[in-house]
Amino acid sequence: MENKKQFIKGFAVGILVTVLLAGGIFAGSNALTKASDEKKAESGELNLTSSQVEDKITEIETLVQNYYLNDIDTDQVENYLYKGMIVGLDDPYAAYYTKEEYQSLMDSTNGSYYGIGVEMSQNMTTGIITITRVFEGSPAEEAGLLPGDVIYRVDDEEVTGEDLTKVVSKVKGAEGTTIPISVAREGESDYLTFDVERRMIEISTVAHKLLDGNIGYISVTSFDDVTVNQFLAALDDLENQGETALIIDLRNNGGGLVSSACSMLDRLLPEGLIVYTEDKYGNRDEMKSDVENYFDKPLVLLVNGNSASASEIFAGAIKDYGIGTLVGTQTFGKGIVQKIYPLSDGTAVKLTVSKYYTPNGNNIHGIGIAPDVEVELDPAVANEVVIPEEKDNQLQKAMEILTEK
Repeated sequence: MENKKQFIKGFAVGILVTVLLAGGIFAGSNALTKASDEKKAESGELNLTSSQVEDKITEIETLVQNYYLNDIDTDQVENYLYKGMIVGLDDPYAAYYTKEEYQSLMDSTNGSYYGIGVEMSQNMTTGIITITRVFEGSPAEEAGLLPGDVIYRVDDEEVTGEDLTKVVSKVKGAEGTTIPISVAREGESDYLTFDVERRMIEISTVAHKLLDGNIGYISVTSFDDVTVNQFLAALDDLENQGETALIIDLRNNGGGLVSSACSMLDRLLPEGLIVYTEDKYGNRDEMKSDVENYFDKPLVLLVNGNSASASEIFAGAIKDYGIGTLVGTQTFGKGIVQKIYPLSDGTAVKLTVSKYYTPNGNNIHGIGIAPDVEVELDPAVANEVVIPEEKDNQLQKAMEILTEK
């Protein structure tokens, strides 16, 4: 009986929060008449406070409390009320986050976390989640996980189709604990399962070195809070070493903070527009570079099909300004912007709020950015954790282009 009382309370709370999200009024109010309900329905306006919706929820609630056999997880019922509203938008990038999921998301951009040391990307059409990078010396590498592994189960729960951020939160946990990760691997007839220890993972989003011919090389694996200073420090160090040209590697960089990407572009571009966004009302928000600094040496940008979102903002600006050559394969094609809205109870929702456009006015959503020089990575090295410089044919092509210049 106590569970059923909590269940009813869960339904009531769920209805209330849903109404607040929709900008409506409290359930049970007489302010919304049948006529206004019909008018909103005709206009396509979201109206989750309509009498029909309230009546149907009450009807389901009554059936559940009278006939449902098993115990009720009231927290789960409440969470799925909110999740259902967002799922109904049919937007693979929208999501509802519980308190734990939201906290995990915030932790993932602060520079360190307890995890296994991998980066993942998701095919938004199939829901398939793939490991794109395994950190050197990480628990994931020690356990035997490889780039290209398709994640099937995390902690014995299937994750295909789950929101990627939620999968990341499942992987994280208390330091020293282990988590089973099941993957599908090319050439293997059955799933492989690895017990991987969680440890403190220090995120170094930028690596750099000076290559032969005084060509600078900077790899950027994601755009986080820490990335801007790491990138600027790497660029300064290479210039102090006498670099004459530069390669920036955005392969397998799934994006991150647009603000970080724009701050880095401000150091490279001449004065002008970096990117702009437009919302559903046509409101335009522009991000610009100033005249203080710009990069005036030969530049190559390495990209591939896992270069997405903020990486494409970066690549689009470089291409539109004509200050660098894109080498690799077509980028992912994510030209929309999501924003996370924290809610009063510590949960949050992520919504698609605008489209972004390159300086020349191109929206590349569902299309991607074509490289100036197309080069497929040699399949023989595609699944290696660290690809030796001499075997990386995309990198070698970039060096060849810069040497000729």
